[in-house]
Amino acid sequence: MTPGPDTPGSATHGSDKDGFADLLAANRAYSDSFDLAGFDGVARAGVAIVTCMDSRIDPLRMVGLEPGDAKILRNPGGRVTEQVLVALVLGANLLKVDRVMVVEHTRCAMASASESALQARIGEATGTDATWMFLGAINDQRAELAESVHKINSHPLIPPHVKAGGFLYDVDSGLLEHVV
Repeated sequence: MTPGPDTPGSATHGSDKDGFADLLAANRAYSDSFDLAGFDGVARAGVAIVTCMDSRIDPLRMVGLEPGDAKILRNPGGRVTEQVLVALVLGANLLKVDRVMVVEHTRCAMASASESALQARIGEATGTDATWMFLGAINDQRAELAESVHKINSHPLIPPHVKAGGFLYDVDSGLLEHVV
């Protein structure tokens, strides 16, 4: 079905010139039962989850947590980048994070093609050369998880009591495999 002017996914949503009216309406409904007012922002369950931006992943529900329980860090592939390490340093030292789950997943676009193949696909989609941009293709998810856990465990500003683990999430079953 091709989106029409008033259907979700359309550019205009009728009189909504910016295309966000449906999301703002949902937000107003959400705020009617909002119960995190005054919450201090610490990770109540002491958990940080680093995972992919893939919309098939529901980071809190997949491990039985709720809003306010964990810090969620998402990026393509669920990689532990320098910015993720900054967030984990803050989380571990200021926001009561003492467990870090690094979660990659099956059928991930970042692990299904080489860096040059991903760049070519972006170039085709945009009509612009994308070979200059590092996208972060993952050649071996298990090795990447081991490297990510090592980055966390060896970081001088992340206290040694913080436990890190690497997991592979199966997008077809919803199960996590503890890899490292």
